[in-house]
Amino acid sequence: MKRLTTLIFAAIIAVTLSAPAWAQSTTGANTQAKTQAKKDTKEDKKEAKKKKQADKKAKKDAKKQATKK
Repeated sequence: MKRLTTLIFAAIIAVTLSAPAWAQSTTGANTQAKTQAKKDTKEDKKEAKKKKQADKKAKKDAKKQATKK
């Protein structure tokens, strides 16, 4: 019975001391990678939107010039 009590007590202490390490190891690299990926996709979306608007404007201008002739 004394061994079982000692084993349980040791396990509780080990888990208590390991919890802060587990909490720190999961936040570092994942957050930075996700943030960078979001920035990249936002920039890509902005560039695509600008290109689409420029194409639409060029098409509209071409149509205007075609009707003027």
